[in-house]
Amino acid sequence: MALRAGFIGLGNIGKPLASHLVPAGFETRLFDIDDAPVQELAAGGAKPAETPREVAAGSDVVGICVPEDEHVVQVMTGDDGVLAGAAPGTVVAIISTILPRTARDMAERGARSGVAVIDASVTGGAARAAQGTVTYLVGGDDDAVEKARPFLACNSSHIIHAGEGGNGAKLKLAINVLSYIQWAAAYEAFRLATASGLPAEVFEEAGRSNGQLTEMMQQFLVLHKLPEEARHSAAFQDANRGFMHIAEKDLAWALQLARESGISLPVAGQVSQSMARIYGVEDEGRR
Repeated sequence: MALRAGFIGLGNIGKPLASHLVPAGFETRLFDIDDAPVQELAAGGAKPAETPREVAAGSDVVGICVPEDEHVVQVMTGDDGVLAGAAPGTVVAIISTILPRTARDMAERGARSGVAVIDASVTGGAARAAQGTVTYLVGGDDDAVEKARPFLACNSSHIIHAGEGGNGAKLKLAINVLSYIQWAAAYEAFRLATASGLPAEVFEEAGRSNGQLTEMMQQFLVLHKLPEEARHSAAFQDANRGFMHIAEKDLAWALQLARESGISLPVAGQVSQSMARIYGVEDEGRR
């Protein structure tokens, strides 16, 4: 019998990830506090649910992709949460970027009722989520990861099992440090080139030729090549303020993990204070 899939959190990443479930043959239940993306995917064959509990009650594997640790905890442990509805043997994949200790805590709580919880952080962004080519960074029990593998494989090109519970979250934070430092490097080099009078295309050609300017860095720089009117528009500012908040949270979690691990990350600390500038957000308090 095919796995029954559930998905909670249909935002910038969650919605495109969940869109692959029905085409892959999963009986799919969905929940989000915003009904619009639920109804959009329901038109393609998914079943709307009223609560996370209802999603879990009808699923063998449940994915959770919500913004913050506190949201993960609420979705998991609330009166109408996943653990209230999940049967023993259910696997929950937390896709959100969270602290490793949150992942371990959720796994411990799930284990009390026979529910396996894995941290399955995702990297690759919304475009790769839509293409079904993200990479999952997974921590958790071998058997639980294997049960969830078909669910993860339907929208990914690579699944990395990093070891025990919490290791997926640790790996995601390390990768995010790499990503955001790259964004900062691309932004500052681009600014130097263009402010000093060099054409943007000449800078990018040079960066591509020696391998230093990656494809993802080039995609990021599109933000800074838009006309000034577009960059000052409410739509641009609202969207990038959201990305800025996510980046600040992710780097705060990375710096917290660094302190717990007995090391310092001075460059990441500086970049974490520069995300408004890097994302082109007009915020005097952060600039």
